[in-house]
Amino acid sequence: MPKPISISDETRSKLITAAQQARQKAYAPYSHYLVGAALLTSNGELYLGCNIENAAYSPTICAERVAIFKAVSEGIQNFDAIAIVTANGSAPCGVCRQVMQEFGQEMVVIVANAEGQVTFEGPLTELLPRGFGPDQLQQDHATP
Repeated sequence: MPKPISISDETRSKLITAAQQARQKAYAPYSHYLVGAALLTSNGELYLGCNIENAAYSPTICAERVAIFKAVSEGIQNFDAIAIVTANGSAPCGVCRQVMQEFGQEMVVIVANAEGQVTFEGPLTELLPRGFGPDQLQQDHATP
């Protein structure tokens, strides 16, 4: 398993501040639960995301996936860290954890509340142990 990525205090602060700013752009008229995300790519670029709700609920997309999909749509697929800011510092949903898994188990995940207080920081593997990712699809599977 790859060694987890470490980030500096300055980078952590920058990511949390950017996620707080992204959170202010959230479109959440139904839940009123604003979420912002700041994704740091391996080449130092920053991609921001906010949650965008929909009256039909299933088309709603979380901030974490917005940031990741923005980066991927620009050709970037290697990420070092993501900061997620919510009102109460809750961890990302299962769907977002699965999307993060696709692009790196060693990614640092920082979760903070609206005031910027960190409630979790660690590798994605702590939030999604034994996650299903590209490696599982590349293994030989014996057919019964």
